[in-house]
Amino acid sequence: MTIYEELKKDMVDAMKSKDKETLTVIRMVKSAMDLEHIDKKRELNDELAIDVLSREVKTRRESLEVFEKAGREDLVNGLNNELKVLEKYLPKPLTEDEVLEIVEKAVQEVNPTSMKDMGRVMGIVTPQVKGRFDLKQVSTMVREKIN
Repeated sequence: MTIYEELKKDMVDAMKSKDKETLTVIRMVKSAMDLEHIDKKRELNDELAIDVLSREVKTRRESLEVFEKAGREDLVNGLNNELKVLEKYLPKPLTEDEVLEIVEKAVQEVNPTSMKDMGRVMGIVTPQVKGRFDLKQVSTMVREKIN
């Protein structure tokens, strides 16, 4: 079962159980997937689903930081609930050690001579960690390994 199919099934379950919060989040992410599928003419598969889910999770985490600093507990609680729903559909997250291992293998494969080779290393690492680890942290790890 694809992530999109799982979302549709869970959407029906949320409607039946009258879980409005979950239903709202699932509808939103399903709509974002449909929009991406139509606008960018991308195939509706797990790769597209992970891209959209990762983007939505990232947006919520950034908002969460801002709301925590502002002391808006009501909004923080709502975002935490949304994150729980979204993260359910993402693949199992990688640990920092697992990502470091992937980065080290990629660095050995590319054998970079300068920061100009960072794109080649990231090109190998990104597909392996996308949706499973923060890419900003990955790029920092790659930078450290190259330097």
